[in-house]
Amino acid sequence: MLQNTIIGELLCLAADEPDRSYQQRRALRRAGRAAFRWPIEAADLLTAERSLTELRFVGPWVARLISDWLLSPPPIPFPPAIRRHFMSRTDCDRILGRKPTEMNARGDLQTHTSGSDGTATVGDMAVAAMERGLEYLAVTDHSKGLTIAHGMNESELGRQGDEIRRLNTELGKKGFRLLRAVEMNLSPRGEGDLDGHFLAGLDLVLGAFHSRLRIAEDQTDRYLAALSNPCIHILAHPRGRIYNFRLGLRADWGRVFEYARDHDRAIEIDGYPDRQDLDVELLRMARDAGSLISFGSDAHAPNQLAFLDFSIAGACEAGIPASRILNCWTVDQLLAWTGKPRS
Repeated sequence: MLQNTIIGELLCLAADEPDRSYQQRRALRRAGRAAFRWPIEAADLLTAERSLTELRFVGPWVARLISDWLLSPPPIPFPPAIRRHFMSRTDCDRILGRKPTEMNARGDLQTHTSGSDGTATVGDMAVAAMERGLEYLAVTDHSKGLTIAHGMNESELGRQGDEIRRLNTELGKKGFRLLRAVEMNLSPRGEGDLDGHFLAGLDLVLGAFHSRLRIAEDQTDRYLAALSNPCIHILAHPRGRIYNFRLGLRADWGRVFEYARDHDRAIEIDGYPDRQDLDVELLRMARDAGSLISFGSDAHAPNQLAFLDFSIAGACEAGIPASRILNCWTVDQLLAWTGKPRS
């Protein structure tokens, strides 16, 4: 059976065929990227005699192509690096179906609101998180250096922090807590763009690279510099990869993971389907190095909190112990860790 991951690759390859029109290429690429989020295997949909157009970004013409492949499977392609080591939503669900009971994520440690580039309020994200059964949620809007994402400065983040404190007065009665946090933009030298005294007052600080992400040379020193920053708790979406768009950065990952372990920093698994960063192959290296791991859905809307499942599935596949995953800790354990001095 051709699984959705393979169909996604076939769609992307078809988009590169020279005789395609611009509209066809666009349709094929959109469907190929969406294949990772389809909630059901296309093959199962066809077997059930349902229309493939039920799938996101699949119109009649793309549906005919997929149907032909399912009925007469072509040779299975090996994806290029820019599309390699991504799991589909159906892969994710299969893995979660056999996950150990202790792999229970209590919270989500990367989310965005309308404060920066998200679409929902802090309160709306909190409600959605509680509906998912979470106990806490870190609000990690972008910082001021990332202007394309409407990054927030210290004053704006301070006002958001006041809002979070007010909300926690009521949310605490329901056993839920919002964390005052930020996804701080890092320069290629690993330097943050927010005042260190301000950051010390937050519950959690993520550091993330958003520039010069297509450099081919080894970037190990960049990562070590970021992990040396005493304000940072978590290195977010470390490679900066995006499916079929950007390969991401190269580094001596064994050295990076060991450095994170020795300096008591966590490495994130960004669960956004187009990112899945880190992938399972690198997560196994992080497991062997003994690194702490953080899950983040990278949700920019309430329904995207479901992307946390991709983080959980990646950790399960890599065999990372729940004891080394921040999200499996209680909120008090997490805050005790973030409150520790760091060198």
